[in-house]
Amino acid sequence: MRYGSIDPQLFIQNRRNFTQLLPSASMAIFQANDVMPTNADGTMPFRQNNDLFYLSGVDQEETILLLFPDATLPQHREILFLKETSEHILVWEGYKLTKDEARAQSGVKTIMWLDSFQTVLTALMNEAENVYLNSNEHIRAVVEVETRDARFIKKIKAEYPLHTYRRAAPLLHQLRAIKSEEEIRLMRQACNITEKAFRRLLGFVKPGVMEYEIEAELYHEFLRNASRGPAYGSIIASGANACILHYVSNDRECKDGDVLLMDFGAEYANYASDLSRSIPVNGTFTKRQRQVYDAVLSVMKFATSQLVVGNNIEDYHAAVGRAMEQELIKLDLLNAQDVQHQDPAAPLYKKYFMHGTSHYLGLDVHDVGFKYRTFEAGMVYTCEPGIYIREEGLGIRLENDILITKAGNEDLMKNIPLEADDIERLMRR
Repeated sequence: MRYGSIDPQLFIQNRRNFTQLLPSASMAIFQANDVMPTNADGTMPFRQNNDLFYLSGVDQEETILLLFPDATLPQHREILFLKETSEHILVWEGYKLTKDEARAQSGVKTIMWLDSFQTVLTALMNEAENVYLNSNEHIRAVVEVETRDARFIKKIKAEYPLHTYRRAAPLLHQLRAIKSEEEIRLMRQACNITEKAFRRLLGFVKPGVMEYEIEAELYHEFLRNASRGPAYGSIIASGANACILHYVSNDRECKDGDVLLMDFGAEYANYASDLSRSIPVNGTFTKRQRQVYDAVLSVMKFATSQLVVGNNIEDYHAAVGRAMEQELIKLDLLNAQDVQHQDPAAPLYKKYFMHGTSHYLGLDVHDVGFKYRTFEAGMVYTCEPGIYIREEGLGIRLENDILITKAGNEDLMKNIPLEADDIERLMRR
């Protein structure tokens, strides 16, 4: 693996927190993600199931984690099943974890080869009453392929139809929303790599550069800093493309006079960062571009101040919406009288700011967690207001990653240039 070692106490504590939520006589089983095919004999790069990684720290395919805190034998209370390596696999696929390495990495004492799983499962199902199985229950998920989790759910229910089956996802959503110190360390590193990439771009962007060339610069900086790559599809949107919220074609030439909206973030040790910046392609904002930029920045600063313990997403977004209304009125995009008499269910600012301001961040860029949960210390949210004026071909979005603490909040991206004057100064170097 590219990233540095992670303290196994992170995974030991994560498993302890999870099993404490289980009723008696309960077993939980977690599967690795599939190695997904492309065409012919091609495969996509492997990406571990985030719940399995969260509980084990193992980044290897065909891995299974079994947790059964009430098992009769202590060695059966935590078992990690791994694909057994061989000379053939070593030659054709490369190195796989040994049992000792997996034990050191995960803190799980009982490591078995994968071919033992069915025998062990048969024995332990005789002791278990409840079986917790995992699935992707993210509110935005659209799952159109049968996953390894889904196949296992069908198989185990067919073989053991009289057990009580329960959902592991809600428990993981509850736990993963609060980040530990070790997780914050990894997320800081992802943010640090993202900072290096952004500073690299400030000296690279100029009229005539293609959007995909900018994306290539990002990849270069990510990979040279031990990141596997971007945490999500990078948005490199110049000119009117910036008004397409999920623009990922990245195939247009950047023109003199354009504003370039970039939304990207490095992944590090499976943890995501998420940054948005909007910069002038020629190094200098026009008067209008600067007005819109400063309006977005004003809303961002206000929104950041509201990411505090005790607030909630509904009140937060309502307050940010009111702040955005005032900025859009100043920009002559909204009429104050119209705003005063608008339908509260369809606020007028949504024409120019149509997405939410914040989402959970962690192992997933849109991380799991109950959306309406009151803000708590240890949560990490993005803060990303934007103004998109299609008739002017101008879109500006600014985004940093914010850690909520008991004493307020901490901007994990505070070192990344944000003020318009700083952007222009660094681009003139």
